Amino acid sequence: MKRFVQGDSRSQSFLLPETLDDYVTDTNPVRVVDVFVDELDLQKLGFEGVEPALTGRPSYHPEVMLKIYIYGYLNRIQSSRRLEREAQRNVELMWLTGRLAPDFKTIARFRKDNGKAIRSVCRQFVMLCQRLDLFAEALVAIDGSKFKAVNHRDRNFTSAKLERRMRDIEASISRYLVEMDTADRQEPTIAKAKTDRLQDKIAALKEQMQILRQVEVKLDATPDKQVSLTDPDARSMKTRGTGVVGYNVQVAVDAKHHLIVAHKVTNNGIDRDQLTSMAKLARTEIGVDKLTAVADRGYYKSEEILACHEAGITVFVPKTKTSAATADGRFSKEDFIYDAEKNEYRCPAGERLIWRYKTTERSLKLDRYWSSQCQQCSLKDKCTPGTERRVTRWEHEGLLEEMQVRLDLAPDMMRTRRQTVEHPFGTIKAWMGATHFLTRTIERVSTEMSLHVLAYNMKRVIKLLGSETVMKAMRV
Repeated sequence: MKRFVQGDSRSQSFLLPETLDDYVTDTNPVRVVDVFVDELDLQKLGFEGVEPALTGRPSYHPEVMLKIYIYGYLNRIQSSRRLEREAQRNVELMWLTGRLAPDFKTIARFRKDNGKAIRSVCRQFVMLCQRLDLFAEALVAIDGSKFKAVNHRDRNFTSAKLERRMRDIEASISRYLVEMDTADRQEPTIAKAKTDRLQDKIAALKEQMQILRQVEVKLDATPDKQVSLTDPDARSMKTRGTGVVGYNVQVAVDAKHHLIVAHKVTNNGIDRDQLTSMAKLARTEIGVDKLTAVADRGYYKSEEILACHEAGITVFVPKTKTSAATADGRFSKEDFIYDAEKNEYRCPAGERLIWRYKTTERSLKLDRYWSSQCQQCSLKDKCTPGTERRVTRWEHEGLLEEMQVRLDLAPDMMRTRRQTVEHPFGTIKAWMGATHFLTRTIERVSTEMSLHVLAYNMKRVIKLLGSETVMKAMRV
């Protein structure tokens, strides 16, 4: 072992024992956690147990428990059992808690009983970022991502899935009954063994069928016709792969420093109705009057874009490509030019599509336009298979056209969105591991997500400004 760095002997005694503080450097992130929690008004935030009970066994102060959780999520330790072990052996955690080591039940109960307060702590750190002027550009990217819940796909049911499962069970029972008839014609010893085994399988399948009948009753009583047995709030959602039973987490991320400004956990797998609510939430958290938000085409919805405009929020959302005409190789609506003064459209052949009538669909007021010259047009085959090509215009179509102009003048905006919002999702999912959420119900999952967001933001700010600058700002 010559010419290698040598460690201390395990049996070596020291004249002056080292303190825990010597193991934690001045720039260690654990010191940021310590200062951050010490500067919080836990009673004002709503934490239970800030004032000790007059009788009974002394409890752990919420300050200690909160430090354990923030440290755990900063270091990819989300399980209460793992946090219990770390509190007994991790020098940094010993320093942070004063060598206190709560059991896993106490740790888990703290997160369960103080969900709302923990979510408020996450907002407190966003307010700190606001004080540090990290949101100066007032530009956020909004996106959603599916996170797995504590609910296996086999324990989630829709009407189609339930019907298919029942059909499979009935087919299996029929097959086993045929096999029993075949076994009866064999030797008595073999026949009895096979019959007993098949009867056990049939009994198990009938028991499963009974459970599915009960699920069917619950399914009929739910508004969205979906039931999850392990986590009642988890929902089956489409993804690019095989789909997932879980939650759709919405985030708004600052475009300059990639900090998560706002987040929300939903069990609605579609993003289309989330644009306005997330943009308003982000504007409130940043503390500005005007905000610019960019999102992918999954958020494109006329009513949401109008609501953002009325709220003073400028949005960039590319239009969805769902035109049947474009799919068939015919002219799209964009090939028809609108003349606002004459209130008519000009088609690719140069003909006028004049206003015909008003109508209302899905609470949207629409105008219809078409030309009387379509039958004689040489481009009709490239335009429409019907009698004439009709164009529909929403009463606020001008807002959508203005947004498209903004997108055309800012071609890098969608690249900015991708570089901004997809990095936090990938990072947090990597921290979570394969299991993603560990808790059940949307309220507790929201608490868990807030801890992940707090840990992500804290790491980002420490990386940007350094531990000493962050601690100084916290003490102000």
